Amino acid sequence: MPGAVLDLVIVEGPVLITVYVVAAVLFVYLLCREASIGWAMTAIVVLVVGAMIGGALLWATVNVLDLFGGPVADAAWLWVPAASGACLLAVWNLWRSRWWRKLIALIAIPVFVTTAVLGVNAAYGIDRTLGDLLGISTAKPLDIRDPGVDPPPADPAEPVYTTWAAPEGMPAKGEVGTPAPAVPNTVSGFDARPAELYLPPAALVENPPRLPLVIMMMGQPGSPDATFIADVLDEFAAAHDGLAPIALVVDQLGDPRKDPLCLDTDLGKVETYVMQDVLPWAKLHLNVLQGAAYTTVAGYSNGGGCAAYFGSKYPESFGNLLAIAPTEYAGVEHRSETLREVFRGDQAAYDAVMPENIMAAKAPYPDSTAVFAVGEHDSAYKAGTRRLADAATAAGMTVTFFEVPGGDHGASTLTGGLEEGFAVLAPRLGLEAPPEEPPAE
Repeated sequence: MPGAVLDLVIVEGPVLITVYVVAAVLFVYLLCREASIGWAMTAIVVLVVGAMIGGALLWATVNVLDLFGGPVADAAWLWVPAASGACLLAVWNLWRSRWWRKLIALIAIPVFVTTAVLGVNAAYGIDRTLGDLLGISTAKPLDIRDPGVDPPPADPAEPVYTTWAAPEGMPAKGEVGTPAPAVPNTVSGFDARPAELYLPPAALVENPPRLPLVIMMMGQPGSPDATFIADVLDEFAAAHDGLAPIALVVDQLGDPRKDPLCLDTDLGKVETYVMQDVLPWAKLHLNVLQGAAYTTVAGYSNGGGCAAYFGSKYPESFGNLLAIAPTEYAGVEHRSETLREVFRGDQAAYDAVMPENIMAAKAPYPDSTAVFAVGEHDSAYKAGTRRLADAATAAGMTVTFFEVPGGDHGASTLTGGLEEGFAVLAPRLGLEAPPEEPPAE
């Protein structure tokens, strides 16, 4: 499939509007089959029955089969029944109708299904392009600009912002692509999809400074897409003379239909992948600062739960964690199944990998900063996010809890959480001066 097609934006703009208009025209045509009371009553019954079938299938998909790995957006409960009702109306138009109406009805069914898929996808706003939705990356290979120093030098005593002056000709924006050479999986053997790397403007000049490192993971279903963090960090860099963290977005799923729980399980050794493949490779081959205070583990939704896990378990590696609408702990959406199938019924072993319990066991955390963000209207994840923030506070971390105004479990919360997170972390990462202390009264 040509790259231009895969790069079509499908969460807003002309493509989405065109699909909506075509679907509406087809629906009106099928609905206006004839002007009679009998047909009007038939159409109403068909639409209601079709909507009920769609709602029941969605309920089973979410609550029985758990194909989405958790709750779905409210929009899904509108789009799926609506599309199911429209499809049943199209099927009804196949009987006792002329050939052209049959043809239009057959064409309408995939159009209605596509419209619902795009409508639900637009509600989340995470898969912005057709390639994103299909799981096909169009990211180009990106030179990692390996500094070639082994071992890396010690971190400077001065914060980066105090010694940096943006040179003439520095790019206005950073670059995104798949690291070349690729992130290895030598130790873990985990079959991860290619990671994506963001290099800020300051990393693209000659003699660039060493910069903070962010390891990030996205949600499920999802892909290691650096688009969102790149957009946020480009804006951050524009306000900080080109300075921003180097961000590596990695895959903690392997298969978007499966959840290895960010642990070493039968579905893959994700913990080993992150801690023994990804992190050492990034520290050695990317031009980054080495200290834990300059290293952040971040994530959204499923990846946010991973960030809470790694940040709580490995404070000596990750001095900062940024968890956006995180799952509270591994397998929280289907805990009984997780306990039975992953932990073989060992409740103590399951409890031991829950971030809140890890925090309590490892407390105090003398030098860990945590940011927990969740959408104002994200009812499914807000309580769990708050509990994680409270546990981190009780364990001695420096904690910020932030509700994204108007946010749900979608792109607005992801973007708002990243913006707030880096605003909080900027002084700690050495990218801006710390806030002035208020004068003593």
